[in-house]
Amino acid sequence: MARNNLLIFGLGYAASVVADRLAGWEIAATGSAGNLDFDDRDGVIAAIDRATHILSSVPPDAVDPVLARYGAALADGGKWLGYLSSTGVYGDAGGAWVDESAPILGRRQARNRADADWLSLGARVFRLPGIYGPGRSPLDRVRNGRAHRTGIAGQVFSRVHVEDLAAGVIAGFDAPSGTYNLSDDMPESQDAVIEFAANLLGIDPPPIVPLDALTPEARAFHAENRRVSNLKAKRVLGWRPVYADYRLGLRALNATISPVAASAAPPIASPDQR
Repeated sequence: MARNNLLIFGLGYAASVVADRLAGWEIAATGSAGNLDFDDRDGVIAAIDRATHILSSVPPDAVDPVLARYGAALADGGKWLGYLSSTGVYGDAGGAWVDESAPILGRRQARNRADADWLSLGARVFRLPGIYGPGRSPLDRVRNGRAHRTGIAGQVFSRVHVEDLAAGVIAGFDAPSGTYNLSDDMPESQDAVIEFAANLLGIDPPPIVPLDALTPEARAFHAENRRVSNLKAKRVLGWRPVYADYRLGLRALNATISPVAASAAPPIASPDQR
């Protein structure tokens, strides 16, 4: 067994950044960008046996597919286990701060169960708010005409830059099992973040879209309001987000946008053009 061998279930956006930070590690992964077929049971079991560390970023459907298929193998012990969960498990807090001791009241029961099931295996469960980073940020949504404002007063969310997320997961390699919120220090409203992104790009902010014009999923998302505390991750993991608020993160991302890409963006529709 290699000294540093990571098996990733679901090599997606966030998990890929974790993998990129692990120079010298042997890494195997399922997912479209990985080298393992999730349904190749023999191959996956062999990868589990070789691994020193196992990280899952696969969201549940009705059940968690990783635990449903490979839970018994993962429960054998001796492996570092990590799971990328969601701060959505806390549900609506009315704008109050929540930490890892908050009750699990999220509207997505499958996510709540998966979070609890990974904890029962002794995993480090990283509860994540909205993730942003290169190619997936408010700057991209504003520039591509896919952003909107809601006009909802007093509603705030937390978020985390993908590089800070990866640093937190890696800091968790030496941490005890349990739950860790990986979020920045400055919860803020979606409208404020979108307006800041538009200002960085030098364009008008997108229009306000009323809630009743949004999809049912979007309306459910905007029905929740909470501030996520990261104090436990700072204390136990020794982790500090480099991008401690969205302004630092968006400024850094904006500095990497080429003038050609920015000028090629489609115009943002005005309210009477929607």
